[in-house]
Amino acid sequence: MKKRDYFSKRTKEISNASYRRKIIFSFLFFAVLVTAGIFAWKWLNHQPTEQGALKPLRKTLEANEKILQKAVFDTSHLVKEYPEKDAVKNVRVNGLIGMEKTIDTATWRLQVIRAVGDTLKLSLADIEKLPKKHLIFDFKCIEGWSQVTHWAGVPLKTFMDYYHLNAQEKMQYVGLQTVDKKYYVGIDMPSALQSQTILCYEMNNKPLPMKQGYPLRLIIPVKYGIKHLKQIGTIYFSNQKPPDYWAERGYDYYSGL
Repeated sequence: MKKRDYFSKRTKEISNASYRRKIIFSFLFFAVLVTAGIFAWKWLNHQPTEQGALKPLRKTLEANEKILQKAVFDTSHLVKEYPEKDAVKNVRVNGLIGMEKTIDTATWRLQVIRAVGDTLKLSLADIEKLPKKHLIFDFKCIEGWSQVTHWAGVPLKTFMDYYHLNAQEKMQYVGLQTVDKKYYVGIDMPSALQSQTILCYEMNNKPLPMKQGYPLRLIIPVKYGIKHLKQIGTIYFSNQKPPDYWAERGYDYYSGL
């Protein structure tokens, strides 16, 4: 056999052997991954539930919240706003939980709990007299849709300053409930005080339709739609996380964009 043919044959044998080793290693590695995945899945599903989610998943969501809230979120960063011509006329409704069919503004009052036994009760007129802000932005729903929508109301920061809620601003969270208390959210204070967060009473330059939260709803562009509570009945403040309807059902408490 010629020397060149010998080396060619030897190289081919080494190459084939190396290829076989790589295939065997790949199959073994894949088998280990599948086995580990099965054990991890069984372990996860045997973990206790915490706030509507399996405990390891809830801890992951909380870690993500800390990163977003403390390391990423910046109150000076504004959500993109659009010209009025871009706002849709037919605005989708992102949920009707906790919505009463009718609200009589003659008797409705926004209850702002400053402390135990100290509740401020405000009419819609009390809120409408404050400086109005128009906000046209891309409203995002966790169901996967978004719309450029036009809202107007008083910035929550302006509202809190006007009614001397400065001590409450230093707390960590704001809690909101619908009039019937069947829907409720908790919001971190930095997001609540962001300049585009408004107590909204108008949509497309008209009073809010009943199904959109009449007489007053929250618009908070840095959050998904599940945080934009409609038909606000009560606002309160806390250094502990207030109850949150969807967080209790396994969703992310922070729900930030």
